Amino acid sequence: MVRVLLDRRGRTYAEEAGIRLSDRPGPLYQLLVLATLLSTRIRACLAVDAARELFAAGYRTPQAMEAATWQERVDALGRAHYRRYDERTATMLGTGARLCLDRWHGDLRRLHREARGDPAGLRRRLTEFPGIGPTGADIYLREAQAVWSDLRPYVDRRALAGAKRLGLPGSPDRLAGLVEEPDFGRLASALVRVALGEESAGEVTRVAAR
Repeated sequence: MVRVLLDRRGRTYAEEAGIRLSDRPGPLYQLLVLATLLSTRIRACLAVDAARELFAAGYRTPQAMEAATWQERVDALGRAHYRRYDERTATMLGTGARLCLDRWHGDLRRLHREARGDPAGLRRRLTEFPGIGPTGADIYLREAQAVWSDLRPYVDRRALAGAKRLGLPGSPDRLAGLVEEPDFGRLASALVRVALGEESAGEVTRVAAR
């Protein structure tokens, strides 16, 4: 079943947004932007499209995000049809970029080192960014575990809900035993898609039973 799930939905949200995730300042900041966009009550596909538009406009670093005008950020979000929350989100992205620069000199590896890899400490620091609540912090850490190996296995509430729908184990360690370590982030994202209804648990089960 896990093999079928990864074949069908084995891309992380970062990959879909065009983020080449690595332990470097640029990709780690881009993931923060994506987590901010995914935190609103909007379809995940629209949030991913909005991230791609922002990055295509050149706003891939906190310096570039802050240097853009509020209207330029609104326009980029609008091109991706991220309109319901565009004005508020444009403000939060500007404020968050300034915080990233002031607090961590634009390098979220500093945040990771400051928290010493402790998930609770990381979540607390991430929620200091405007627009990032507990759910947004979970999104960030679920995706970041691909490059911050000390987080693995990181499973949030939504991923566990997806696992339950598929009849898979309900603990992070048991889920981690189903895949190679580097693939765990992909599995967690795929389980979230099941929980959100982006992938049918019944269809995955049916295909796996063939």
